[in-house]
Amino acid sequence: MSNESLLEFPCDFPIKMMGRESEEFHATVRALVEEHTGPLNDDAIQTALSRNGRFVSITVTAHVESQQQLDAIYRAASAHEDILMTL
Repeated sequence: MSNESLLEFPCDFPIKMMGRESEEFHATVRALVEEHTGPLNDDAIQTALSRNGRFVSITVTAHVESQQQLDAIYRAASAHEDILMTL
């Protein structure tokens, strides 16, 4: 099995995180990604509420320099108790 990535770096990569709708969740997602990428532009963040408004998916299109950086974002998201799912 090859360790080569199918992605070419650097690249802009969309990361979707889902959780319960709250101002805190929005801030958590942004802070988690910014910890690994630096400041994000507001237009790099898209949100979609669930039908009943209890849950939200937030897609952050992050500029990543390496597979290791992308993996670190996914590890941090997976470990965070407020993030229910990451795609």
